[in-house]
Amino acid sequence: MPQSRNDALRNEMVETQIVARGIKDRRVLDAMRKVPREMFLPEEAADRAFADGAVGIGQDQTISQPYIVALMTEAAGLTPQCHVLDVGTGSGYGAAVAAQLADQVFTIERIPELADAARKRFHDLHYDNIHSRVGDGSQGWPEQAPFDAILVAAAASVVPEALCAQLKIGGRLVIPIGSGGGQRLMRIERSTAHGFRETDLGPVAFVPLLGDYGPQAGKVDRGTGGYNH
Repeated sequence: MPQSRNDALRNEMVETQIVARGIKDRRVLDAMRKVPREMFLPEEAADRAFADGAVGIGQDQTISQPYIVALMTEAAGLTPQCHVLDVGTGSGYGAAVAAQLADQVFTIERIPELADAARKRFHDLHYDNIHSRVGDGSQGWPEQAPFDAILVAAAASVVPEALCAQLKIGGRLVIPIGSGGGQRLMRIERSTAHGFRETDLGPVAFVPLLGDYGPQAGKVDRGTGGYNH
């Protein structure tokens, strides 16, 4: 069957924006090729589906740059057995990519209009392993915890302790930390019941994390590599 124009553009996006920047995980690359990014944008923004940057989706929110989605997904180390929390559903694109790689994805969105639109996309595209709800994602989803991986598509000024508490031992939290132009993408792995290791993945720019445990959540003890709860 001949390749559609969108398939060709999606493949070009993966090769030029993602592979060229060093993403190597074959399963992540395959997921990025498979998920129809163009279906996760408002109709008026569909012509920017494969742009090398974030795109507005309404409600002062964005769909993340393709490379950043791939980077976060690779850093989360998803396997077919993974139980994943996705904080900040937005358009639903990040959850859809994760759903290609994991067993179950639980995604939370604070804005009902965005959550409803994403839920419809999941249904229309038959992503039956994605479960969504409206709520404060900075508090996580305690009823479904613990998680093998948590991905957060909004920036907190410190690591939310509620999310750390919902990681399995060996679980990974991938989250932007900081404000304004000082955000860094962090990979935080729970090494023991009370110990965490962090890896700085570089500078990023995300909308701020909203919610009761957003910018004020948690206290990070970087001297010991642990987190105070």
